[in-house]
Amino acid sequence: QVQLVESGGGLVQPGGSLRLSCGASGIIFSSYDMGWYRQAPGKQRELVATITRGGSTNYADFVKGRFTISRDNAKKSVYLQMNSLKPEDTAVYYCNARIIREWWGQGTQVTVSS
Repeated sequence: QVQLVESGGGLVQPGGSLRLSCGASGIIFSSYDMGWYRQAPGKQRELVATITRGGSTNYADFVKGRFTISRDNAKKSVYLQMNSLKPEDTAVYYCNARIIREWWGQGTQVTVSS
């Protein structure tokens, strides 16, 4: 059974920081390029950041310079350090493989107050 569990979200003021975590089970984690995605109310899901099996990263323009994605294969986890948060970052954040599988977890809510 594949399970992805996101955590670390919460309520933060503009300019604040959060660190999101995603723990994986039921997969050979090191075999997958991973990504963070987010979905705001009334909007489509969008890709936030990716990290390859080898650790190469890429970011959406709207988070570049503010967010950092990382992974720990030994812990089967992927992380998203979020700095300089803006109200428009408010969304539910999910992790998944870069080539999306039907592995969606519950996500973790990030709310940035205005």
